[in-house]
Amino acid sequence: MTRALEGYTVVDFSHVVAGPLATHFLALNGARVIKIETPTGDLLRNYSPNQEEWGMAPAFRGINIGKESVSLDLKAADGLAAAQRLVAEADIVVENFRPGVMERLGLGYEAAKALNPGVIYCSVSGFGQTGEMRDVAAIDQIVQSLSGLMKLSGNEGDPAMRIGFPIVDTYSGLLAAFAIQTAIIQKERGMVESQNVDVAMLDATLVMLSSVVNPLLMAGQQHVRTGNRGFSRSPTADTFACRTGEITVGAVEDHHIAKMLDVLGVAHLLDDPRFATRIDRLRNADAMRVHLAAAFETRDAAEWEDAFRAAGLSAARVMDIAETVAMPHLAERDLFLDIAGDRVLNAGFRLATGGPGTEQGAPELGAQNEITAETAV
Repeated sequence: MTRALEGYTVVDFSHVVAGPLATHFLALNGARVIKIETPTGDLLRNYSPNQEEWGMAPAFRGINIGKESVSLDLKAADGLAAAQRLVAEADIVVENFRPGVMERLGLGYEAAKALNPGVIYCSVSGFGQTGEMRDVAAIDQIVQSLSGLMKLSGNEGDPAMRIGFPIVDTYSGLLAAFAIQTAIIQKERGMVESQNVDVAMLDATLVMLSSVVNPLLMAGQQHVRTGNRGFSRSPTADTFACRTGEITVGAVEDHHIAKMLDVLGVAHLLDDPRFATRIDRLRNADAMRVHLAAAFETRDAAEWEDAFRAAGLSAARVMDIAETVAMPHLAERDLFLDIAGDRVLNAGFRLATGGPGTEQGAPELGAQNEITAETAV
């Protein structure tokens, strides 16, 4: 055994993204994950505009590799009995129904603990298991709206804009996986017998936004929307149109700014009292950007990228996802797994020994129903 969670069994009642992504990382780290699905399956199985992919949509396959599937009707006596037996033998249980649903089914934390006194039980929900909003329905986009996330990007006065992928679900799943592994350490150290993990998507989103939320809490600093300009608000950390393409540069420190302006051929800008110091540049950011934009338009983005990197500066062409995943660098990093004809993402980190991964693709619905043969639907 080399992967950290080999020998652990997870019974996973979650669906769509947030919960399944949490168990995805547990599976990549070696855990056996038994995915409990309704007789019609996880909704994510059909998240594809191509109907021929329904049942095993790429979005589903990508975050359910290495798992097993058992389809059960939890409202039926035999389905519930099968689920209870699986819970009794599990190390970890994960669910992401609205608070109260698992309790009504007879599979909530207290019921699971009665069946299995050492269980680690993780619930992922929109607003948590406590609080006045616990019963409010939520999906990723709703939390993006409520959390303020949709008013962070763009420029002042722009309409709110959803982040273009389920970022709330994604970060909530990552945080849930971290919380579960924290609970495992607590249990292994004898600190707890069992643990009830409560992950709220709204809480997770605000933690994800700590670079914005903490300055507000600590100093009353309101976030200002600055488009593509970086967190530093420096005009030299921004995205610029070039003769062809666009490029993002990230010069913040004085010596990097001096080198950047030299590469651009506009080093004289530092002699202008409007741009001489960091505070001057912040106060006159829009005026400085005009000069920088004109310089960038004289060459292609790829040429600027080469020139900045040769000077040891941070810069990158703006690329689309298809260009990015084709980068040879990523293949060398073992970021992708080739499984059952699919090329899918690995966990995103490397270990010298026992790193994440799996050789097993995503399961067909009910592929492991024999686990509970006498009661499986």
